[in-house]
Amino acid sequence: MMYIAMNHFRVSKERASDFEKAWQQRESFLDDVAGFIEFHLVKGVDETDACVYASHTTWKDEAAFTDWFQSEAFRKAHSQGKLTGIILGPPQFVGWTTVNQ
Repeated sequence: MMYIAMNHFRVSKERASDFEKAWQQRESFLDDVAGFIEFHLVKGVDETDACVYASHTTWKDEAAFTDWFQSEAFRKAHSQGKLTGIILGPPQFVGWTTVNQ
């Protein structure tokens, strides 16, 4: 069973390019993490004055995600602070477990 971890972000339209640039330039420290499969940053549509994004990571299983979440690699990736002042409030986390293979 795979596990998908998503953080949803709201960003003002004026800062959308700053948000995307910050994600392109950050070091994720994911490549050598056991159980990590892939990462995508996806952009959606918001009917307000904001852009919506989701960071989308796929893992072998929830245990692999939890191990990463508690690791030094996670702390290093999330201490970069490049999103301060760009996002409209804290990200909203949603975790998903696949129900079919």
